[in-house]
Amino acid sequence: LVDGDTAVWDSLAIAETLAEHFPGAELWPADAAARAEARAVSAEMHSGFGTLRNEMTMCIRERLDVRPWSEGLAGNIRRVEEIWTDSRRRHANAGAFLCGAFSLADAFYAPVAFRFQTYGVQPRGVAGEYLAALLDHPFVREWEQAALAEKEIIEADEPRVLYRDKLEAAARR
Repeated sequence: LVDGDTAVWDSLAIAETLAEHFPGAELWPADAAARAEARAVSAEMHSGFGTLRNEMTMCIRERLDVRPWSEGLAGNIRRVEEIWTDSRRRHANAGAFLCGAFSLADAFYAPVAFRFQTYGVQPRGVAGEYLAALLDHPFVREWEQAALAEKEIIEADEPRVLYRDKLEAAARR
C-alpha cells in the first residue's frame, strides 16, 4: 500500500492502516469483543499456518487432491476449522462471517478458502457453512474472477506441476 510518501508492505499493517484511514467503513467489527477476536484470528493467520501455505500453494484455477496430507498440514487444517467453528458459533446472530458482518478477518481467511476449494478440503458443519459463505461473498467472487482472467501463468508454480510426483504416485495405487 502506497499512501503518499508512506509505503506499507505487510498485510496486517495494511489492514490496520486502511481501518485507520476509513473508520466509517467498519473494516473491523464495531463491537469491542468481536473486534478483538477478529484481530486475534487475523494475527494468527498472518503469523502462522506455514505448513498450509507451503503444502497447499495458492491457485484458484486448479482442482486437485494432494492427500495424504502431512501431519503438519492436517493439524493446520484442523486449527482453521476450529477457528471458523468457534468464531461462527460465538457470532451466529450477527451475520454469516467470522465475527458477524464481513470484515478484515474474513479477508485474511479468503486465501485459505481458495486453498480449501483447490485441494478439496471440505469442512463439516458450521465451518463448512462459513467456507461456502466466504467463497460466495461478492469481494471474494470478484477476486476469483480476476484470478481466472489472468493471462500470465507460470507453469512451474502450478500445483499440478509442483505435486506431479505425488499425484502420479496416487494414480498408480
